Amino acid sequence: MTARGRDEAHRVASPLELFFDLCFVVAVAQAGMQLVHAVAEGHAGEGILNYAMIFFAIWWAWMNFTWFASAYDNDDALYRFVTLVQIAGVLVLAAGVSEAFEKHDYMLVWLGYAIMRFAMIAQWLRAARSTRGAERTMALRYAGGVLLCQVGWLGLLVLPESGRPWVYLVMVIAELCVPVYAEKDFNTSWHPHHISERYGLFTIIVLGETIAAATIAVKSAVDEHEAVGELIPIAVGGLLIVFSAWWIYFVVPIHGHLRTSKHAFLWGYGHYLIFASAAAIGAGLEVAVEQAVGKAHISTLSASAAVTLPTALFFLTVWTLHSRHYKVGIAQQLVLPTSALLVIVCTFLGEWAVLAAGVVSALSVVIGMVLPARTTVGRTPRTA
Repeated sequence: MTARGRDEAHRVASPLELFFDLCFVVAVAQAGMQLVHAVAEGHAGEGILNYAMIFFAIWWAWMNFTWFASAYDNDDALYRFVTLVQIAGVLVLAAGVSEAFEKHDYMLVWLGYAIMRFAMIAQWLRAARSTRGAERTMALRYAGGVLLCQVGWLGLLVLPESGRPWVYLVMVIAELCVPVYAEKDFNTSWHPHHISERYGLFTIIVLGETIAAATIAVKSAVDEHEAVGELIPIAVGGLLIVFSAWWIYFVVPIHGHLRTSKHAFLWGYGHYLIFASAAAIGAGLEVAVEQAVGKAHISTLSASAAVTLPTALFFLTVWTLHSRHYKVGIAQQLVLPTSALLVIVCTFLGEWAVLAAGVVSALSVVIGMVLPARTTVGRTPRTA
């Protein structure tokens, strides 16, 4: 298992990686479903905290595999087998999401995460066996760091409930520090175009899950309540938000910005907010539908906020990681931040909040098309 070339031509995502993403979205869907239940029942604070904790485990395991695969994927039988073990792990984690939300029982979540992480340790040890010098040291640091962190996560099982948020906070910091420490002397040969494609594909899948969840919610509401008039503004607004989110994320290729490991670390870590907010938009749309037909025990303002706040967070994070690098001039730079602010203001528009947020999102795309922008990847400038 030797490193692949960083300048390898025609490097694209493999069928195994696509299958990997699809299975991971099962866990994302479970986390989103539980977030819907928590917010609809008036337990938004607790639900958001649990969602953040569960989503971190899903995202971190996905991200670690993605960057490792970009550097060391040799696609032999053993590599495929270990990857399938990781997929089994995320399915175990998905099965435990409801228990974690409802009973604060993290046993299955921990077990699923442990399966994924020990599989990752095996991959790094295999890479260490195939390399020498600083690269071997880096691989061993990864393996050791992942192992120590997995032991630390046992705190979620053995400590009282009041101490678990602190365990989570400490362990998140520890997990984020492992790659920084492991690669302080040697950087993996990840492929910029491959990495940007992998993140883009996962964004598409999460947005697709958002549309699927919202569609099922609308269908159920129509079947049970026939409340078409109340649901049309939510459905139209939700579609506009998701379509705009896709457009804004993919308006220009970003791989040209991933020139150094410093850029890549910040960009890769920041996608936690992009993925989590994209999935939360779907959960918010479900909450808005349930509130419109009287199934949710919350106010219209709270239901609207469940859509507008993750939408605004998505826009701001995409601007921070993507847009600000190719926009020129104050007017261009302010499009997405201003849109995010206006989306938040839409929260107070009652039953029209989601539709208004969708219109604002679509207008941000239109304005972005009118204002010319530059790319940072050596391509001919185009409108964006």
